Amino acid sequence: MKCWVVLALGALLAAPGGAALPGALADGTPLPSLAPVLESVTPGVVNIATETDVSVANPLLQDPFFRRFFEVPRRQQRKARSAGSGVIIDGEGGLVLTNHHVVGQADRITVTLASGAQLSATRLGSDPQVDLALLALDPAALANLPPLQALRFGDSRALRVGDFVVAIGNPFGIGQTVTSGIVSALGRSGLGLEGYEDFIQTDASINPGNSGGALVDLAGQLVGINTAIFAPNGGNVGIGFAIPSAMAKRIAEALREDGQVRRADLGLAVQPLDASLAEAFSVAQGAGALVRAVRPGGAAARAGLAVGDILLELGERSIRQEGDLRAQAAVTLLGDEIPFKALREGLPVQGVLVFGEADRLRLAGAELARGLAGAELQSTGQGEQPEGVTLLTVVPGSPAWRLGLRAGDRIVALDGVRVMALAGLVERLGRSGGRLGLRIHREGRDYALSIPR
Repeated sequence: MKCWVVLALGALLAAPGGAALPGALADGTPLPSLAPVLESVTPGVVNIATETDVSVANPLLQDPFFRRFFEVPRRQQRKARSAGSGVIIDGEGGLVLTNHHVVGQADRITVTLASGAQLSATRLGSDPQVDLALLALDPAALANLPPLQALRFGDSRALRVGDFVVAIGNPFGIGQTVTSGIVSALGRSGLGLEGYEDFIQTDASINPGNSGGALVDLAGQLVGINTAIFAPNGGNVGIGFAIPSAMAKRIAEALREDGQVRRADLGLAVQPLDASLAEAFSVAQGAGALVRAVRPGGAAARAGLAVGDILLELGERSIRQEGDLRAQAAVTLLGDEIPFKALREGLPVQGVLVFGEADRLRLAGAELARGLAGAELQSTGQGEQPEGVTLLTVVPGSPAWRLGLRAGDRIVALDGVRVMALAGLVERLGRSGGRLGLRIHREGRDYALSIPR
């Protein structure tokens, strides 16, 4: 059998004109290949290596002898290293888009281009809520290199389940790798991965180290940023997730302009229309989503939306469930004007939500009061219950921390006046002086706290 295979291969190689050589069909027609597309795309995908200084307990201190007789440092510094991927979105400016979790804690960032050149990079801004970060490559090093090739953003909103896609990244740190697959699902949310979820699901192999890499279509356009995998056994099982390019592009623009994402509070909450609700409101099931809460004075209320309306569209997005609303909230920033379409008692209603400074969704505590410095605050539920302002993070050792505030605390009243959302807290603080009386809700109980203004 082995001799037959060798003879057959020899006959193919000796065929006139090499008609049966790999790379072409018998009639000379080239074999289908992604190579031409990838040759133009892969230079725009980079490898990212990070180094983080980590303080760890000195193991010698576990021995009482050393603790008693020697001046052993209580803590030691070590360097934690990790690898990921990134996408060049501006070749001239040297801007690279990647995941926040790849570079968020890094003290030093090194980017390796497809050519092998290594450059240091700095963070221009980061958005943990959608897991994106924007890096700037060292301009001095860029000046000595040929122009970088950037990937073109495609329109992820035009994707369909079944479309072919290609994932490019640096799995396991072994070097740039390409895998292919299809779009398995769109609009995946509720996975508990990020604050805002609107993922493209794909079966193109995505493994550790692929994070921040490119998901491209067959035209070589960037349609997603690879972010996460579903790995019950620790490896790829054909379920990977990517941030849609429509969201990634919007966030990247905000980070480039401002270094941060200044999201707005939509000021409303919705719920799906099940069969009974659809019948009660005389609409088709799944036609839209029922508005179940509207924050007084918020953008939705100012635009005329009311509880009981059937919200059909917000911006360019059809609204069918809460996940659709959160996906729109992820890319709604201060200064935006977003049209909506709704039904009220069976009649069409249209309007525009306009978002100003009063609609800020998140705010650094230091901008409000000295006693809140070190905390980051956010409206609790964008119109949902419970009301109030949640402390998303509190930096250990900060003024807010020393006063006893902790992440997860919810401010429910200020100087005896109920707090509905961040906008109300900002307004009340503008009238206050001296010390502030806060009522904090934590783990089912309320606490009173006095902090300096």
